[in-house]
Amino acid sequence: MRILLVGAGGVGGAITGIAARRPFFEAMVVADYDVVRAEKAVAAVGDPRFVAARVDAADEAAVRALLAEHRCDVLLNATDPRFVMPLFRAALAAGATYLDMAMSLSRPHPEQPYELTGVKLGDEQFELAGEWEERGQLALVGIGVEPGLSDVFARYAADHLFSSIEELGVRDGADLSVRGYDFAPSFSIWTTIEECLNPPVVWEADRGWFTTAPFSEPEVFDFPEGIGPVECVNVEHEEVLLMPRWVQARRVTFKYGLGEEFIGVLKTLHKLGLDRTTPVRVGGVEVSPRDVVAACLPDPAGLGELMSGKTCAGLWVRGTGKDGGPREVYLYHVVDNAWSMSEYGAQAVVWQTAINPVVALELLATGVWQGSGVLGPEAFDAVPFLDLLGAYGSPWGMREGG
Repeated sequence: MRILLVGAGGVGGAITGIAARRPFFEAMVVADYDVVRAEKAVAAVGDPRFVAARVDAADEAAVRALLAEHRCDVLLNATDPRFVMPLFRAALAAGATYLDMAMSLSRPHPEQPYELTGVKLGDEQFELAGEWEERGQLALVGIGVEPGLSDVFARYAADHLFSSIEELGVRDGADLSVRGYDFAPSFSIWTTIEECLNPPVVWEADRGWFTTAPFSEPEVFDFPEGIGPVECVNVEHEEVLLMPRWVQARRVTFKYGLGEEFIGVLKTLHKLGLDRTTPVRVGGVEVSPRDVVAACLPDPAGLGELMSGKTCAGLWVRGTGKDGGPREVYLYHVVDNAWSMSEYGAQAVVWQTAINPVVALELLATGVWQGSGVLGPEAFDAVPFLDLLGAYGSPWGMREGG
């Protein structure tokens, strides 16, 4: 397997550190618009299988040329969602397998944004599913931590724990803090704004997909391994668009533990129009307000030394167990920032995102996972993935009772 990794930011850098410890691939080209960043990621692993390159992720022809130049048969997208479609199309045209950790962007319904879906997350990719299948190529979409690991948990729950499922509820939370900052998101603020201010999507068997207002249905969820209770709210996320395609359930939701202060900041950005991506003219320059916000905040990848605490990604499932009785479980994965920093030099949130596509790549390289078309993680056997996750030194857990 020869891999083109596009994006050498926090997650891309963590991917190289994790992959360098595994023997399943022949080469990995680490490409970024900022070639210095790519070179830094390659230098950090000190492995001859890795080389750096410069590429504009929006330039499909340049991406195809880079795939051909290095004879890469896989493209792993570690950029933000704005670049999903050009990279997705470039991989299709080049005959390469494609993986990403976030899907094509949504657009709210123009008239009833808090009731009806418009263009949903991933719709543009699924529109091309027939072409991928006809060519015998695989696009494995949404294979980060969220989306990704919780989707694997959904497959595992359906196959091994439940005879019928009432609700698949992704619940993510953390107790992370950043020393010296009043406000410092641990993940891309560009992506966070996109997820949190768009209308959240819910799926129900008798209604299909529908939307609600941002930050709706607040609930307090008790997270494991000492994190404790965190208030979670509905957020737009890919799991709700993926799970119902392959796993039967009466309801699918995604709730994230944002906290009152974070929600307040996001609401203020929206009120001031600073969440917009359409450029505005400032003097003689046109600039996206959201890009300005991102530029004013610290790079999440560089916060690891200042961070403390744990992050948890997981799936709460309720329904009827294999024995015919009611059952409720929480399947989860926790990463302690102190451990990820000491072991990999990567902060917990980006490291937790990065490990899952590397595990998936190894399963594809060894032929354990196979398929064609545009598929989510739910379309594959969960057990080999979860076993390999443990073999990587980062086991998952299960709590009965939710």
